[in-house]
Amino acid sequence: MEIDIIIWLDYIGTMVFAISGVLTAGTKRLDLFGAMFIGVVTAIGGGTIRDLLLGVTPVTWLQGYGYLIAIFSGFAITLVFKKFVARMRRTLFLFDTIGIGVFTIIGLEKALNLGVNPAVAVIMGMTSAVVGGVIRDTLTNDLPLIFHKEIYATACITGALFYLFFNWLNLPSTLNELLTVGIIIAIRLLSIRFNLVIPVFKTPES
Repeated sequence: MEIDIIIWLDYIGTMVFAISGVLTAGTKRLDLFGAMFIGVVTAIGGGTIRDLLLGVTPVTWLQGYGYLIAIFSGFAITLVFKKFVARMRRTLFLFDTIGIGVFTIIGLEKALNLGVNPAVAVIMGMTSAVVGGVIRDTLTNDLPLIFHKEIYATACITGALFYLFFNWLNLPSTLNELLTVGIIIAIRLLSIRFNLVIPVFKTPES
């Protein structure tokens, strides 16, 4: 049951990340191929980099049709219902937040299962969650979200640390996963609600 939950949330997160990429491409007035390409790299970029760093080949999304179906479903939904989807940005923000929570858990667990030390596993969890967005923003000539003041990658790292703590307490796997995803979502939503930000680094010349 726990595997089914995570897999389905993974597919939903993949689709939402694809939609996010396609919407961003739309604001940059890219052609259809460009929009699809941005959607794909947003959806699978983080997981691909994670797997390559961990030496997992073929990478996860190449091992079946599920991720490709999720990605092209997101592209098709955005293409056909683009006006409706554009008005749902608040809802998509929520799903995006759920997505980074789920991707953090997937990356963290995969790294731990491969015998990686916990500190690196936390980084792999964060990589899964945020690198796709970094690639998207870089390709569309925007400053990546994780370099803004917003609490984004920090939420993933904090959630991953809680996961390790709950794991140390021997919490059941499913409960640990759900609690960790909930913590990441809560941190992200509360930071937006109360305008909590990370202090800006400034040099004397800035």
